[in-house]
Order: sequence, then structure tokens, then C-alpha cells
Amino acid sequence: MASLSNKIRQYVNAEVDFTTDVLLQNDSDGRGDYIKEWNLDIAEPTQAQLDALDAQADFNVAITNLRAKRDRLLAATDYLALSDQTLSAEMSTYRQALRDITNNLTTVSDVDNVTFPTKPD
Repeated sequence: MASLSNKIRQYVNAEVDFTTDVLLQNDSDGRGDYIKEWNLDIAEPTQAQLDALDAQADFNVAITNLRAKRDRLLAATDYLALSDQTLSAEMSTYRQALRDITNNLTTVSDVDNVTFPTKPD
């Protein structure tokens, strides 16, 4: 389940400053975060609208984490792709597979089931 702040970002479709634009509060009563103050030009979302954003917000978090891992793996082999290096066919295939790893992913389940390619020796 996505955090309230992630759902609000998804609803607004922009970055939100949670110190001025939207103030969240949690009264530690077991009900979780809620919107205390809404200072944006668009209408404050209803709970039903926020609930509908759960899946998309969860996917955005999952795909961002996947891309970060992919980017770290690519960065670890960047030195091999420099102009003074000869990139092996196996390494070229590995790097392309990393770049393509996010293609056609549309759900958190898709992201969770990604298998990273094995780095060649």
C-alpha cells in the first residue's frame, strides 16, 4: 500500500512540498496519516480518489527502485564501454538486457518478478 505522500504526488502529477503545499498529520491513534491542510490550486482529493491511486503509486515506487538497481549495475560496467576498450559481445548483450529490463512492466507484480541478467566474466 502506497504512502499518503506518494498517492498525493500521483494525484497532483507533480512534486509536492509537504511543508507548504500539503501538510500531513498523524495523531498516533492508529488511523495513520491524513491531510491536515491543502494549499494547492487543484481540488483536494477524496479518500476514494486516493484509494484508486494505490496501485499506480506502488508501481511508481517499485519501478523507481528497479531503475536505481539497474543503473548501479550499468554504472559498474561503464568503464568497459569507453572508447579505448573493446566491449565483448557478451558484455554488450548484458548491458542491453539491463537497459531493456523495464520494458513492458506495468504492475508491481511485473517488477517483483524481474530477473536480472548475469554479468559475464
